[in-house]
Amino acid sequence: MDNCIFCKIVKGEVPSYKIYENDKVYAFLDIACDAVGHTLVIPKKHRANVLDCDKEYLDAVVEAVQIISNHYVSNCGFDGVNVLNASGAAAEQSVFHLHFHIIPRKNGDGLHMWPLTSKQELDLSAICKKLAL
Repeated sequence: MDNCIFCKIVKGEVPSYKIYENDKVYAFLDIACDAVGHTLVIPKKHRANVLDCDKEYLDAVVEAVQIISNHYVSNCGFDGVNVLNASGAAAEQSVFHLHFHIIPRKNGDGLHMWPLTSKQELDLSAICKKLAL
């Protein structure tokens, strides 16, 4: 896609700090610099998000997320990772090229990745009936 920043990164038109690459996937450091090692993992083929990505590329991206995450924990001194994805504008997706964030974590690093909302009174039985496949 011509105006997609991530497609431009894959093509080498925009510089990046490459962490990992194979024939279907490219992973690079997020320039937001909000956490040490914050990595974006994307398919080389343009897909907007999880909702429109074919199985072949989605599987390749998820496999790369696991490879990179294991590397960060086993070889780079991290204690765990957060893996995050936003699919669609309502989910606050900001770049409409499928990407997963890997946030390497250390015990006691002070980062908070989970929503800080209060518990809601929800009818889980009714919600389950509506959403179950």
